[in-house]
Amino acid sequence: MYIRGLETKITETLQRGKSLLILGPRQVGKTTLLRELSTDLSIDLSINRVRQNYERDPSVIIEEIQALKKKCPLVAIDEIQKVPQLMDDIQYLVDNKKAQFILTGSSARKLTHSGVVNLLPGRLVQLRMDPLSLTEAPAVSLTDLLVYGSLPGILTVKDPKHREEDLASYVETYLEEEIRKEAVTRNMGDFNRFLECAAIESGQVVNLTRLSQDLGPTVPTISNYYQALVDTLIAERIEPLTQSTTRKKLLKSPRYLFFDLGVRRSCAREGPKLNREHLGKIFEQWVGLECLRYLRLNEPRGKILFWSDPDGPEVDWVVEVGKRYLPIEVKYSTNPNKRDAKHLETFLDEYKGRCSVALIVSQVERSRQVSERVRAVPWQNLDQELFDWLGQGDSL
Repeated sequence: MYIRGLETKITETLQRGKSLLILGPRQVGKTTLLRELSTDLSIDLSINRVRQNYERDPSVIIEEIQALKKKCPLVAIDEIQKVPQLMDDIQYLVDNKKAQFILTGSSARKLTHSGVVNLLPGRLVQLRMDPLSLTEAPAVSLTDLLVYGSLPGILTVKDPKHREEDLASYVETYLEEEIRKEAVTRNMGDFNRFLECAAIESGQVVNLTRLSQDLGPTVPTISNYYQALVDTLIAERIEPLTQSTTRKKLLKSPRYLFFDLGVRRSCAREGPKLNREHLGKIFEQWVGLECLRYLRLNEPRGKILFWSDPDGPEVDWVVEVGKRYLPIEVKYSTNPNKRDAKHLETFLDEYKGRCSVALIVSQVERSRQVSERVRAVPWQNLDQELFDWLGQGDSL
């Protein structure tokens, strides 16, 4: 039903003779993608019998590949984090050009803790698989994206009631299962309360002290909980832009975005009927996530920041590629105006050596020039706007 933008990157990487590690949360489509690829051997470590076999003796994989009687076969291994000990044998096979690999994983935490996070530097190309981006699911309505998110398995369900059930199941089974397996905490009650609060405050600047006071666990524990969400690919940590020659009070605390808005809503225990103000806040998060997904699928690579001065001016998102910035304000409105561009103009003046144009992403039907340096654009055109900016410099 959907064409994944990652397929081109995978093909290009394999043609260069490199192996791949594809990380992504559960149910974003990693296993489906592997099934569509033509491989010589496929191993699914989520199957207990298969996993236990390699846990007993990881070197079995060498014998299995030798039995293929093929020069440098392509081997797919799903959920590699379940048996990280395999990486030593995989490195031997890659170094000696005896096999090429596509590895997938739904958690970086076990790989990190097992000491193989820098997986085979120079040998493995690491990619990230996210829920569907705008270009991968162009026919989905904005309301559906904000309320139900963009997991392929959720968007293919037509009945809203069944979507709710599936999202609740995802949260209750997968998230709790992952957290328990990662041994993040022995007190799941504390973590579940944190998870609900983190979902409610997704997209907001984090105040660890206040969360500790509200929830009970210590500040280091709350910080560890957030890191667990990042390691298990459930949350994205967004850093603030703090470099400035004139502003000394720029916020330095990060924001966290849940990887999928439907999962966020289910974790927050919110129903599907959201008021306009709340939809506006979620729309801001969607734009940030969409920018992240676009930058992961395209070159050159960049990152997403935000900019906030406690004295007043703030910009929702700042796309940084190299030494260039693209400031983005998000408005749920269908009629943004010059007032909505005020903070963008301030940002453009502050960083005039690194940017000269800005965008307001909104629900306008067609792009319009709000001021000399700021354009309001339809949310449906966001990916095209990013493509143009990356390819044409600042002359949008």
